[in-house]
Amino acid sequence: MKSTSKFISLILRHKPEVIGITLDEHGWADVQALIDGINRAGGHALDMELLEEIVRTDKKQRYSFNEDHTLIRANQGHSVPVDVELQEKIPPDILWHGTGEKYVSSIDEQGLLPKSRLYVHLSSDMETARKVGSRHGKPVIYEIDCRRMAGDGYRFFLSANRVWLTKEVPALYLKKI
Repeated sequence: MKSTSKFISLILRHKPEVIGITLDEHGWADVQALIDGINRAGGHALDMELLEEIVRTDKKQRYSFNEDHTLIRANQGHSVPVDVELQEKIPPDILWHGTGEKYVSSIDEQGLLPKSRLYVHLSSDMETARKVGSRHGKPVIYEIDCRRMAGDGYRFFLSANRVWLTKEVPALYLKKI
């Protein structure tokens, strides 16, 4: 199930063309087209029951269905240009970003950039940031002065799965923990 969930993430966030589907302007994909495409691609067997279980049990709450479960989308993390209808929110005074040690010099110089994604991802607590950073080697945690950023006109969004997003975080708002 885990490899199927990762494959769904790849499709809904980055490469829908891999299974011959398209996302609408808000990132929604037709559920039946997703199931059929994954089954055609081979390597993963998917039906509606398994898809609903993946969405329901995903610890990071990566996916959402529409009301009648005919459409599905990733909540955030896209590299393809979609508008997932994020709600602009006033952030807490401080948020965190976890990364690997190998990225520190670049971040210290350039700040946090979305790279291949549409937004920089920020965590509401330090422990989540540490877990994210651990995926990239020895974790390094940055504290972000969101109060100052928001005061300076930067916009923040809160995704459906409670990840804070912003277009960039210049180095002057960062403090390495």
